[in-house]
Amino acid sequence: MNRIIRNILSVAVLALAGCSSAPQTETDRKVEELLSQMTLHEKIGQMNQLSGGAWLADQAAKGEVGSILNCVDPAEINAVQRAAVEESRLGIPILVARDVIHGFRTIFPIPLGLASTFDPEIVEEGARVAAVEATASGIRWTFSPMLDVARDPRWGRVAEGSGEDPYLDVQMGLAMVRGYQGEDLSNPASMAACIKHFVGYGAAEGGRDYNSTMISERSLRNTYFPAFKATADAGAATLMTSFNEIDGIPSTGNKWLLKDILRDEWGWDGMVVTDWNSAGEMIAHGFSNDLKHTAEQSVNAGVDMDMMSYGFIQYLEELVKEGKVSEAEIDRAVRNILKLKFDLGLFENPYVDETASAKVDYAPAHLEAAKQSAVESAILLKNEGGVLPLDKAKTILVTGPLADAPYEQMGTWAFDGQQEHTVTPLTALRQEYDVIWEPGLAYSRDRSTKEFAKVRNAASRAEAAVVFVGEEAILSGEAHSLSNLNLQGAQSELIAEVAKAGKPVVVVVIAGRPLTVERDLDNCDAMLYSFHPGTMGGPALADLIKGKANPSGKLPMTFLRDAGQAPFYYNHNNLGRPNNGTETLLYDIPIAAGQTSLGCTSYYLDTGYGPLFPFGYGLSYTSFKYGNPVLDKGEYTEDDVIRVSFELKNTGMREGTEVVQLYVQDKVGSVVRPVKELKGFQRVTLAPGETRTVTFELPVSDLAFWNIDMEYVVEKGDFNLWVAGDSASGEPVSFEVI
Repeated sequence: MNRIIRNILSVAVLALAGCSSAPQTETDRKVEELLSQMTLHEKIGQMNQLSGGAWLADQAAKGEVGSILNCVDPAEINAVQRAAVEESRLGIPILVARDVIHGFRTIFPIPLGLASTFDPEIVEEGARVAAVEATASGIRWTFSPMLDVARDPRWGRVAEGSGEDPYLDVQMGLAMVRGYQGEDLSNPASMAACIKHFVGYGAAEGGRDYNSTMISERSLRNTYFPAFKATADAGAATLMTSFNEIDGIPSTGNKWLLKDILRDEWGWDGMVVTDWNSAGEMIAHGFSNDLKHTAEQSVNAGVDMDMMSYGFIQYLEELVKEGKVSEAEIDRAVRNILKLKFDLGLFENPYVDETASAKVDYAPAHLEAAKQSAVESAILLKNEGGVLPLDKAKTILVTGPLADAPYEQMGTWAFDGQQEHTVTPLTALRQEYDVIWEPGLAYSRDRSTKEFAKVRNAASRAEAAVVFVGEEAILSGEAHSLSNLNLQGAQSELIAEVAKAGKPVVVVVIAGRPLTVERDLDNCDAMLYSFHPGTMGGPALADLIKGKANPSGKLPMTFLRDAGQAPFYYNHNNLGRPNNGTETLLYDIPIAAGQTSLGCTSYYLDTGYGPLFPFGYGLSYTSFKYGNPVLDKGEYTEDDVIRVSFELKNTGMREGTEVVQLYVQDKVGSVVRPVKELKGFQRVTLAPGETRTVTFELPVSDLAFWNIDMEYVVEKGDFNLWVAGDSASGEPVSFEVI
């Protein structure tokens, strides 16, 4: 029997029986029993998370570390765990964490790619696969999902989230939490999710990572809180603070966020961890004097565990003695940590089978799920003349720096994926075609054109050319912001060179963010966009190119004409001078024009108003016809459910899946409201010629927002509703909330 279990059994529960705050569950009782035995030093040790493996065994034996991260060797994990369980005074197990962001060994598309599937079921399946593989190596806590609404593609971390829309963010976040945590956290194949970064990190000014944010409370509540609230309500086990400040207060020291909102208003009872040294970074913010001050501010604000600042372990005992941090605050934090460890079953099963990972890593079912995710995540942006699929061609040219780049196609935050298991497009296409292979460029930033003559010559000998361009993995993710979103290096020049051969040109973009590809569209007949697709990206893209699969992905972010349009998002607020479609562009302006001759509406003189492609956009190898939406009635009360139905017909010659999207506009509000908001979506698969009635049920309560009095209400009034294939299509129908 584990020593800690014996200790728990030896402590009387009666001492707590008369207390009004006595725990109500068995886990709560175990936590209180254990907490009552702990010294202050041992408590603070539980609040300390360090990066490393077996060399941390001494600290574990002394009870000076509660969690480790970045160790994936089961033998090293067991060594640290053994020191904690068998050598420390109380035998409290270690919680092992890792950034398992879009797969552990089997790498799935980056989260932005997963969001483009609009398929929560397959996203949940991917998170479950990640949990099964990671836990087999001893990982029981992942720092995922990232729920930062992000509306600026210059920010590198757009790769890690679900894009610009709060509703899509909620659905993807819930799917990931379900997948990671499963039905029972104590199952050895389940791991705790960590919803991050709380909050507003994705609104970094200028798309520069770690930058300032300017977000009002109403915007926080209407846009940035919803996914955190939904996943917290769904039982997400942990939450991570963010690097940024909100209204001048860094998240890690923000009592309003961590206590008033998270604990008191939402009633969440999980565990809060800092981001890597985000406590220490409050010194650079000018919010803290020194590391000791950060420890004081963090714990008093509601932080439970410190990741890698060393401030808690160095200074909390002293701060308690000085009366600057109460031991009650320490107890609060340690309760949350111990509860998580009990919930995960670590006291009963602290060790990992060191042979288990070999049985589950890259399992056939895992690879198939990864492939299907990559298929569904790809977005067809252009298909002039039905060039795709290349189902009749026999000989094709394959070129471009991303055609055979196994490491790069895994994307950002794929620490544990092994590139030797990655199947590239070149490898997969060789199973389908007689391939002429000329890379043209060595990597995405390569500016040398010395191989272009070979590429053009090869294109003349092929029936069609497929050019794989995009971004290396290092160009997106944390600390990888860009101000220029065009294809890097000489990639655009490569596409143009291939086009000179006069053969059909298919461009496949493999990237970590929405790039500005307008200039490249003119030099290709078809463009397929794949956010870094992971281990099985090659077979998935080959199936799409050959026509064995039909694209169904939709854009989770607006695609811009130029980086200067950023940030640009479909669900912006109504404007006093909205763009009305009448634009006078830069070179059409008359000489000595009057200052009001251009219409005085919202657009750029050089790029106009609209984006290159709207949120929700994506083509198919077939076509769909939307019938007129019909509401079940014209007036609704707050307690009603809106039912809207329409007919969707596959008017093409192939089976296809359409992501049908439901949008609503609150026409007049007590505060300015968005022009349109996503409120639902469905994936509908139809055979050629098939017609199906599609129905959405939308509770009127889902129309609530934070009003002028900062109350969450549904306001009475007139609304518009659309059903369409993207955020810019469809004709509205109207209804009234009475």
